[in-house]
Amino acid sequence: MEGPDGCRDDYGYRLTTSAAAAEAYVDGVRDLLRLRRDAHVRIAAALAHDPTFAIAHADLALLGHEMCVDVDIASRLDDARRLAARASDRERSHVHAVDRHLQGDHAPLLTHLRTYPRDAVLLSVAMPTIAFAGVTEVPAHAWAIVEDAGPSYGDDPWYLGLLAFVRQEQRRFDEAMALSCRALAADPASGHAAHARAHAHYETGDHVEGLAWMDAWVVGAGAHSESLTHFSWHAALHELSLGDLEAVRRRYLAQLQPRHAVGCRALVDTGSLLFRWALTPEAEEVPDLEDVARVTGRGVLESPATPFLGLHAAVTLLALGDLDGLQRLGHRCGSHPHPAQREVVAPLVDALCALGAGRASEAADRLADLAPVVWRLGGSDAQREIVEEIRIAALLRAGRYDDARMVLDRRLDRRPSARDERWRATAVRP
Repeated sequence: MEGPDGCRDDYGYRLTTSAAAAEAYVDGVRDLLRLRRDAHVRIAAALAHDPTFAIAHADLALLGHEMCVDVDIASRLDDARRLAARASDRERSHVHAVDRHLQGDHAPLLTHLRTYPRDAVLLSVAMPTIAFAGVTEVPAHAWAIVEDAGPSYGDDPWYLGLLAFVRQEQRRFDEAMALSCRALAADPASGHAAHARAHAHYETGDHVEGLAWMDAWVVGAGAHSESLTHFSWHAALHELSLGDLEAVRRRYLAQLQPRHAVGCRALVDTGSLLFRWALTPEAEEVPDLEDVARVTGRGVLESPATPFLGLHAAVTLLALGDLDGLQRLGHRCGSHPHPAQREVVAPLVDALCALGAGRASEAADRLADLAPVVWRLGGSDAQREIVEEIRIAALLRAGRYDDARMVLDRRLDRRPSARDERWRATAVRP
């Protein structure tokens, strides 16, 4: 770190602040990019050293919006705007990009990245991953943003991990595995690389090896990850796929109870796991989602900030049998300024309301109509497939066994799953 007049981040950009504040901020960004715990605490520490540090105010607001970190988002944004005038051109552009991003206008962020491609925080924001929701509904656009930045990063392990995630989204799983392994060899604690590898194992049906690797990583190099519940969720998906429901129970009790989660992870990881576990053939005594709802809070459940959170809020409210809350969620999403909230989340809520009201066949048809646009919810294929699983459950409940088998056969064509095979065996007329 250079002196107060020459502080730089890890990618060479000037930081207009004191040496002590810059050091705390850079440490926080390193932890954020590696998905390590308490990155926001270190960024906040930078403000304790220098309350006039505009970019730190902006990034805390960003983490509050995207990751449900407990900060006063409006105050942090106000301070960032007010203080940006004293900062560098890059920092002013960064603050403006964050400000507009939080208002739903992503164009300034994309413009910023064309000028400052090594602004790793905002490049991370642009790609929907474990940490951020992304800035475009079209996956190919997000992939292009990451790939275009490649020449600026070379063999940087954080970037290789991000690119590995892109490759698995593109279903180029061999490349995703190779990139993630390269990144992990350089930085064994790289959260993005570990995440990409987890998806590659799951999407190829490599459940036994994927589970063994993940179990070793979360107690080894990844032990300080901010998102341990999400990595535990990945391990639990392997266990579900293998049909080992007692292993799922043990993992839930040890690693996935809502009290272990940070921010919105109780909703996204624990809530979705409990729901998918409860749908699984032969599942018994699955814990309810009351604690998930309590930890998440009614504000997030009925006014989610993103379509991705809207998906998980809707599923949780359905699991709780809270049809009134589900209807309130649908009403808010139906008039939301974000197109995906209106055009995907609101119809999804309508389908779940139909299912909750006992109209299973109608719900199944509504979910089938939504299938081509579910990608607009954000997140990964592994997360969004909960919608497909609800459709299977609705078809079975409606007695439409032939239709249920067709959906399950397509899933089994994608990858092996003892769970899906058992599920298919239940799709027979009594």
